[in-house]
Parts: sequence; C-alpha cells; structure tokens
Amino acid sequence: MSALGATSAAPCPCGSGQGYAGCCEPLHLGAREAQTAEELMRSRYAAYVRRHEAYLLRTWHPRTRPARVGLEESPDWTGLTVLATADGRYDDRTGEVEFRAAHDGGVLHERSRFMRRAGHWVYVDGDMID
Repeated sequence: MSALGATSAAPCPCGSGQGYAGCCEPLHLGAREAQTAEELMRSRYAAYVRRHEAYLLRTWHPRTRPARVGLEESPDWTGLTVLATADGRYDDRTGEVEFRAAHDGGVLHERSRFMRRAGHWVYVDGDMID
C-alpha cells in the first residue's frame, strides 16, 4: 500500500493508462512537479479520487485556495475525459484544460485555468459548463 491508501501498482485514476506509481503518485508525494497544466489537472483529479487534500491545497493558487477542500462530501469519481487544452505547456505561463469528470451523481464539465507560479503549475479557478 502507498502512503495514500492504495497500491502503487493500481491503474492511475487520471486515465493516462499508466500505473499510479509511474503517473500521479510521484506528484502526490512531492517527488516531482507537473510539467504541464494538463498533467497538473490530471493529478488533481486523481487526488480527488484518492481524497488527498494536502496535494489539492498545495497545487491551488493561494489567491483562490479555500481553507479546506471538504473531501468527506466529495462524490465517488468514476472517470476523466480531457476534451481540450489551450497553452499550458512546460514553457507557458498560463493554460486552460477543459474536461468532463464522471461521478456517482452525474458529470462535472469544467474549463479550468492554471498558471505557473514560482516555476510550478497551480490551479487558479474554473468555469462550469452545461
């Protein structure tokens, strides 16, 4: 079992097709940083699935970050589909990722905004779609 309560050999919840140990786990554990806005968004989705509040707060822009995430009220997430990206590459300063995240009560469709802050990608905010 990993420090986050699931085996590292399990498939990564972010939908990359990789194992958790080689995908989002190193980001969650602070062993490496996300290289793109999409990678950060995928890792944040996986953190919601794994209920890893510390990672979510650490990767949230301080201007928009809540005091707590409240994962005990979070739905059970069942799948992620990235629909589009705009900028958000390694050398960009900002980026957007549009995605659909399925859960036990429906689907969350959002266009999220990210920025590089002190060399690290952080989530700023997002607009719900639909």
